[in-house]
Amino acid sequence: MKKILFFLCLLLGATPRIQAQRVLSLDSCRQMALKGNKQLAATRLGQDLALDVKKAARTKYLPKVEALGGYSYMSKEVSILSDEQKSALSNLGSNAVNGMSASPIGAQLAQILSGLGMNPTQLLPAAAASLNQTGAGIVDAFRTDTRSMWAGTVQVRQPLYMGGAIRAANRMAEIGQTIADTRIAQQTQETIYDIDKAYWLVVSLRQKQRLAESYRELVGHLDEDVYKMIGEGVATRADGLKVDVRVNEADMKITEVENGLALSRMLLCQLCGMPVDTEFTLEDEAEMTTDVNLTATDDNSRKYVTRPELQLLENAVELGRQSEKLAMAPYLPHVGLVGGYTFSNPNVFNSFEKKVGGVWNVGVMVHVPVWNWMEGKFKVRAARTATAVARMTLEDAREKIDLQVAQSRFKVTEARKKLARARKDIESAEENLRCANAGFHEGVMDATTVMQAQTAWQQAQSQKIDAEIEVKMADVALRKALGILTAD
Repeated sequence: MKKILFFLCLLLGATPRIQAQRVLSLDSCRQMALKGNKQLAATRLGQDLALDVKKAARTKYLPKVEALGGYSYMSKEVSILSDEQKSALSNLGSNAVNGMSASPIGAQLAQILSGLGMNPTQLLPAAAASLNQTGAGIVDAFRTDTRSMWAGTVQVRQPLYMGGAIRAANRMAEIGQTIADTRIAQQTQETIYDIDKAYWLVVSLRQKQRLAESYRELVGHLDEDVYKMIGEGVATRADGLKVDVRVNEADMKITEVENGLALSRMLLCQLCGMPVDTEFTLEDEAEMTTDVNLTATDDNSRKYVTRPELQLLENAVELGRQSEKLAMAPYLPHVGLVGGYTFSNPNVFNSFEKKVGGVWNVGVMVHVPVWNWMEGKFKVRAARTATAVARMTLEDAREKIDLQVAQSRFKVTEARKKLARARKDIESAEENLRCANAGFHEGVMDATTVMQAQTAWQQAQSQKIDAEIEVKMADVALRKALGILTAD
């Protein structure tokens, strides 16, 4: 009864842990990594930025509307009449009377006025005052009263031809968006490659942990058998010490593998965006399939080479071409339409009337550079040189990628051969171990021979695990080299 209760308690205590275990496949790890990768998220923000830049470049084709206004106070007003003209008009009557008095006509006029019974000394000053007043009125009528002035303008500008700068800028913005999309694809492939390496590392270390435990069990059984034989006098103490050394080595190997497994699990958690202490089990830990579908990667043609790096370099070459046009644009004629409305208070278009008034205007603006000391030529030459450098870098990258693809194909073939050889070696190692154990129990072989057989079996198993992982990673590396590594 006590044993049953103990078993139930143990089962209930283990239930939460079993429920907490998550079984993760390679695809689920990839999806989590793609969702939680911070570098990929930053690259997506770069894609949004490129889209906004593209939209901003599109607006260069559209007319621009600008408004400008201001107020100014001046210590003097704008004067249409000069000071001499103002003085002459203000003293128009006095000057006329004085001039007439000094001339013969003035004397004759005085005689005529006297003959008519009028007093010239009273009439002429009155006429002079009247004329002075009229002249002063004329001076006042020409006043502008512009010491306090409001002015503004609304202008519309429509570019017609800017030397190809607008078209080049829009093309560069489109290329920038393509680059942002390509960088997402590049970062996605890098993330998938990293998660695949971490995933298969955990799988390999988990299998090596089982292998180390199996090896420890084999050595432990041998240790028990040797000490029984020492007790029976058919083995020496030295044989026991040799086996003890192997037992200690097996224990140390288990510790090393467990530490490596714990660290690799933490790395996988970090890449998947999970807490590093998350408990999980990988789908391929129990049994790993090594049959990979390489139908696409078996094609030796270059049509599958869609590396994001190549696309980025091709975009860099196209950017260089557009940069040449952009460098040339300021030194070509520019043509644009301009129109607007200008207003002021006082109204300068209606005798400086104290009201807001303005005028519409429309015209064509042409800008033609005449001489710039060959500045444009040098800038265009520099842009062409940069394009040539980008083109040479692209060609060099293509050659290196061709070499990388060829190396990856060789590694896939080599990994398959290693796996086939490792499977045959396991068969031989298992048969050798079986014969050594049988000979040891029959007394025709010593413990050293058995330990050698056990070591050979352990190495063969370890090489098989390494070969299986190498097949997986060689396939992933080849797909990445061809640019076809996706999460699907």
